[in-house]
Amino acid sequence: MLTEPIVAGAIPGQIATDTLTPPAQATLDAAVAVLAAHKNEWVRLSVAERLALLAEITADMQAVAGEWVSACVEAKGIGDNAFARGEEWLFLAAVFRLLRLLRQSLAEIERHGAPRLPGPLTQRDNGQAIAPVFPQSWLDRLLFTGTRAEVWLEPETAPTQAEFYRRPPAAGAVVLVLGAGNVSSLGVGDVLHALFVKGQVVLLKPNPVNAYLGPLIERGFAALIRRGFLRLAYGGAATGAYLAHHPAIDTVHLTGSDKTLEAIVFGPDAAAQKTARRPLLAKPVTAELGNVTPIIVVPGPWSPADVTAQAQKIAAWLMVNAGFNCLTPRVIIQHANWPLRAALLAEIERVLRQIPTRPAYYPGAARRHARFVAAHPTARQIGPTPGDHLPWTLIPNVDPRDTANIAFRSEAFCGLMAETALPAATPAEFLGRAVDFANQTLWGTLTATLLVHPHSQREPALRAAIEQALAGLRYGTVVLNQYGGYGYYLMVTPWGGFPGPDIFDVQSGIGAVNNTLMFDRPQKAVIRSPFRAWPDPFSLNFRQFDRFGRQLVRFEAGPTLGSTARLGWRVLRGVT
Repeated sequence: MLTEPIVAGAIPGQIATDTLTPPAQATLDAAVAVLAAHKNEWVRLSVAERLALLAEITADMQAVAGEWVSACVEAKGIGDNAFARGEEWLFLAAVFRLLRLLRQSLAEIERHGAPRLPGPLTQRDNGQAIAPVFPQSWLDRLLFTGTRAEVWLEPETAPTQAEFYRRPPAAGAVVLVLGAGNVSSLGVGDVLHALFVKGQVVLLKPNPVNAYLGPLIERGFAALIRRGFLRLAYGGAATGAYLAHHPAIDTVHLTGSDKTLEAIVFGPDAAAQKTARRPLLAKPVTAELGNVTPIIVVPGPWSPADVTAQAQKIAAWLMVNAGFNCLTPRVIIQHANWPLRAALLAEIERVLRQIPTRPAYYPGAARRHARFVAAHPTARQIGPTPGDHLPWTLIPNVDPRDTANIAFRSEAFCGLMAETALPAATPAEFLGRAVDFANQTLWGTLTATLLVHPHSQREPALRAAIEQALAGLRYGTVVLNQYGGYGYYLMVTPWGGFPGPDIFDVQSGIGAVNNTLMFDRPQKAVIRSPFRAWPDPFSLNFRQFDRFGRQLVRFEAGPTLGSTARLGWRVLRGVT
């Protein structure tokens, strides 16, 4: 969540001043008209034709892949930081993974009527259906060692998939997608989900922060543009507002700030309009927004090597994209009396001192960082800050009773996280209190992580508490011993906030994206990984991460014996 009072389509941290002249309005009207004219054709399109389009997009995106990453590296000031360059390749690999898994699901719909699951459905004691979704192949097992994922469907609902393909609507719909500005895969991922999962044609307005990708998107997605199923529009606040309220736009999807969503739905006097429950935009709105992401550290018999390994993981999760992610860890929740509490914090700080700081490329970051630091004089600011760099920042020992604390209620959206501690008589009691604290005090419902030692998972009382925590955390993705980003990258796990919020209290959003297995009513994804995985190509110790990322793009674009062998060799080279 970004807390600046911005307006629709603006760059967070500044007010966009674009104005719409009659010629500009005419250009936007023409783009919407093309989509409206083709939305019913898209509904009627055969699965075979959709598969052909996905294949063409994959080929065209491969042609622009190098330029895509170079543009992101230049815009973010990454320079020769090999790990940061690898992240940009990884973000692009997520697009190719989405394209590949959509092709797989459509082929299975053509043959079987629905995407196939890698195992049978099971049920919780309350009857809630659980669908196994990962791993799907030995390739998944190779790359994500020991990781398993399942999708929990909403209670008291039938486990159905691919509603658009089972019951195509009589008429199509045009969706306005307001893209995210931080990660290159998000906007195009939203486009692919809208088209191939929900059956909508798309007008994409890239965020002004990364609108430089627009021409590359136009080349990579030319197959959809030629057929009239996709259009792009550029601009700031006025453009976004005009399109959102355009009579031929049927629905709106946003990835970004809850304040931007409020401005779109309720207008400049959002607080008063919300209180009066008078939205100005009377259209369906879906959104994937921010989160004050918790990491719940369950006390256990950690060795010094365990403390180092987990500190490296937490530091790496903070570092990704310079902390400009909706799933970046924001609050570490520890047991107040755990003997290793201070040691873990000290080790996180030591690891962060070894990580180069990065340019704060996202507008408003310096102001947000200053506001958090001003509220916490004990904040530990780590690393040199030449030019527009910001330090990695760790705020220890935030009082959990201060429930209105900015660290608990606002997303910093930079390389900053806090730590708090809860008293409890036992680890199981601590875990219950930590779940309540995350659900009731921290803002957002997107993703949460538990770190639990394997010995702790074998203790009967604590094992039961862990399962209760996985079930009780009201987040769209709950992860055991791994980064919340897995919930996005896997693509077979729906990505979005926990169901329930509406436009009057939107939290981390409404609806979900990705969802390549096309579940109709997902509640949450639960992902379980080893406490210490090997090999782990996503760790800080992995060498030549940029080369791994480049090879991962080739693999996701089209797994072959050669690309698989080269990726496996790169993984082994990086960890040995």
